[in-house]
Amino acid sequence: MRHVLIDTVRAKAGDALLRRVAGPTAHRKRARIHGTPGPRWFAPGRPVRVVHGDASMYVGGLAALLLQSLHPVAMAAVWAHSGFRGDPWGRLQRTSTFLAETTFGTADDAERAVARVRSVHARVTGTTPDGVAYRASDPALLSWVHLAETFCFLRAYQGYGRAPLPGARRDAYVADMASVARRLGIADPPVTEAALAAALAGRRGELAATDESAGTARYLLAAPPLPWPARLPYALLAAAAVDLLPPWARRLVPLPVHVRLLLPVARPGGRLVVAAIRWVTPPLPPAG
Repeated sequence: MRHVLIDTVRAKAGDALLRRVAGPTAHRKRARIHGTPGPRWFAPGRPVRVVHGDASMYVGGLAALLLQSLHPVAMAAVWAHSGFRGDPWGRLQRTSTFLAETTFGTADDAERAVARVRSVHARVTGTTPDGVAYRASDPALLSWVHLAETFCFLRAYQGYGRAPLPGARRDAYVADMASVARRLGIADPPVTEAALAAALAGRRGELAATDESAGTARYLLAAPPLPWPARLPYALLAAAAVDLLPPWARRLVPLPVHVRLLLPVARPGGRLVVAAIRWVTPPLPPAG
């Protein structure tokens, strides 16, 4: 009876988490992406599949959103066009679906996912509150989003993944991500970990704390729309994500008091929450 109760709690928690991240049709979407027969962009065992299939992505994804928000032009476009303010979970679900389709889906599914994103980007243009014109298809803006995601996903896996990748495999992960980036219209993305670090450092002069970045941090760190039982685990996850950021980026993020207090235990707390997520998350369906 006890095992049945534990299994029931585990299944319900995993289902709720999956639906929150991937949407109400999460299980059907998962079965389609992983179970449809056909060639894939990435073979089983490729570093990108190892990293993106791990529960550490919850830390990496949150860190990537915080880091991305520090680019004023990119963030102005997100707030004006993506529905982030009105439907932030919907944007998260669309992003997670894109990552799943390009990492694990068939080549046809991955091509369609890239085409959808490029079509959306082509229609997004505007002007920041400071009068700077932007277009979402600008390779420089796309490159910033790519750099932030690649850096945070890899760093999260190294800190919270099942088994850290050795140097050559870390370079291979960056190269895997670069192959998707080129399809999105990003010219010459970094293909090694060292080049990734150099490219990220080279963008520091473009970054700043803004009202939009503060609003993003407030939503992600201070007042996430979650039931109370989930607030403490989420706070530990948030502290782990903040701890993941480079020190210069962390200084630009306004931290709520509870996250600041949790930073000294961010790493053990993050490992605990990631382990719990890994325990409740249903295994990936067999590849088609």
